[in-house]
Amino acid sequence: MPRRLHHGWVIVAAVATILAIAMGQLVNGLSVFFVPLEAEFHWPRGGIALINAAGLLGLAIGGIVMGRIADGTPIRTVCLVGVVMVGACVTLASGADRLWQFYLLFFLAGCFGAALFAPLIALVGSWFPAGAGLAIGLASAGQALGQGGVPFATAYLIEAVGWRGAFLALGLASLALMVPLAALVREPPRAAGGAAMRVEGTPPIPPRLAVVWLSASVLLCCACMAVPLMHLVPLLQGLCISGTDASGVLLSMLLAAILGRVAFGKLADIIGPIPAYMAASAWQTVAVFAFTQIQDLGHFFVFAPIYGFGYAGVMTGVLVTARALTPAPRRATLMGVILAFAWLGHGIGGFQGGYFFDLTGAYTVSFANAALAGVVNLLLMGTLFLAIRQRRVVAA
Repeated sequence: MPRRLHHGWVIVAAVATILAIAMGQLVNGLSVFFVPLEAEFHWPRGGIALINAAGLLGLAIGGIVMGRIADGTPIRTVCLVGVVMVGACVTLASGADRLWQFYLLFFLAGCFGAALFAPLIALVGSWFPAGAGLAIGLASAGQALGQGGVPFATAYLIEAVGWRGAFLALGLASLALMVPLAALVREPPRAAGGAAMRVEGTPPIPPRLAVVWLSASVLLCCACMAVPLMHLVPLLQGLCISGTDASGVLLSMLLAAILGRVAFGKLADIIGPIPAYMAASAWQTVAVFAFTQIQDLGHFFVFAPIYGFGYAGVMTGVLVTARALTPAPRRATLMGVILAFAWLGHGIGGFQGGYFFDLTGAYTVSFANAALAGVVNLLLMGTLFLAIRQRRVVAA
């Protein structure tokens, strides 16, 4: 048992680092490329935002396919294919000069990059049949680190070598770092998998109902969170704040998000997955519109980490809730479906942020729409929580 748990933490560390590198590029890494691409090609911001949306659409579609494949294929094989394709597509983006080329490359990166999220998070959960919230929180914290660290480092790369050089450096570094990490991942021993299934018990509601409910919820909560992730940097640049300072604010938000993901993972172990998810969603929904009311760089540096700590718990809450409501034998498949709607929500949120900026010349409507999506998400999750509690009362 100690040996199994020891390697489980190796898996957590490897997964966290892979998610930091890959998701940092696919989820919001494009945020620091808005202004350089706009300046060189004179493309509308909504069109540039669709590059990110194409990657997220790829994550959505690929998540369903890769989840099914991962349930019957060695996880190391699935992971190696994913990291090679992500690195290759980002490298090739350095030579793109048409929007459709960016759309295609990021769509393909997302399709194969989907092998690096739902299957790997399901893998982490299978190594920790009890107290999985903390392990999943730590693994997903890697994504938060990457979503802050990758744009921050990229901003300096763009200043030093231009946007093409930045894409090239990111792609090659991704391959060099992620391929060895992918070689470390493996499934838990069969006996441990059996023990995990016995400890988990039966999901409280039918899995199909859980998937439909959670898919609708995450579509909305991720549409909310995508707006500051994708548009905080250009929002600050519109206030005459430099790209490096703006990416520093994003980094401070996502450094706090690392702590938030771990904290809300532990909270889920204490109060339950759905209440923890709702607490983080409420935090995000209440705070997101405030970004449009701040003008001073110092105030952004104060507020962004406060927002980041709470918003980060949303993804941990989604993952732990999905784990609690899905059966282990089909978990990668069902989590792939749920997370497909999460990525779609990210794409929709990021696109509408750019679209309404193009229409109005400001981000007020974009961030207001984000808050509205958060409110509807809370209503859905509150209804799900009450439905599960009622079922348990009737069963007792």
